[in-house]
Amino acid sequence: MNYPSNEWSRSSAADPDEQLLQEARNAPEGDLRAFEQLVLRYQRRVVANCRYITREPNNAEDLAQDVLVKAYFGLARFEGKSSFAGWLQRIKINHCLDYLRKQGGRSFVGLEDQHVHEFDQLKDLATADRLTEAISDQQLIGEVLDSMPSTLRIPLLLCDMDELTYEEVAQSLGISLSATKMRVKRAREEFRARYRKLQSAAEAIGEK
Repeated sequence: MNYPSNEWSRSSAADPDEQLLQEARNAPEGDLRAFEQLVLRYQRRVVANCRYITREPNNAEDLAQDVLVKAYFGLARFEGKSSFAGWLQRIKINHCLDYLRKQGGRSFVGLEDQHVHEFDQLKDLATADRLTEAISDQQLIGEVLDSMPSTLRIPLLLCDMDELTYEEVAQSLGISLSATKMRVKRAREEFRARYRKLQSAAEAIGEK
C-alpha cells in the first residue's frame, strides 16, 4: 500500500544518528544534549505512531515520552546491531502493545474487535465539520485508520508503516504467520476502500 505521505519511509542509507548516539552514550551523567538532539529527530514520528497504534490521541504524547525515557535508560544496553531508529521503533511497538494489552485485554489480537467502527459508520465521519478539518492526506489517513478495527489497523501499521516483516508482526502480536498475512491483506484492502470513500466525501463537500 502506498501512503500519500512518505513520512513513514525508512532510510536505507547508513545510520545518520551514529555520531549523536556515540556522544549520548559517552556523555557525562546529566549531560542530555546529544540525546535531546536524537529525540528531536524522532519525537514527532514516535508521537504519531503511538497515536495511530493505540487510537488515543490524548495519550499519544505521554506514550511517546515513556518510549523516549525507556530509550534513554536503555542506551547502555544498545549493542548497535540495528540502527538507532530501528531500536527505538522496537521500544515504541512493545510499549504501545503492552499499553493496549493493559487497556483492552486481547481485543487487539482477537478475531473480532469489540470497539470496531463498521465500514458504514464512515458516513458519520463524512460531515462538513469533520471533513473541513480533515482535508489533507495525512489527516484523512488518520480518520481512516481510526475507523478500522484494531485487528486490522495494528498489523497494517506494523507492516506498512513500521516496515516489519510478516514474521516480526506475527511475533509482536502473538498470532500465526498465516493469520498475519491474511490480516495485512484484508487491512490493505479495507484501508484503500475507506480512504477512497472518505476522500470522495471530502471532495464532494469541497465542491459545494
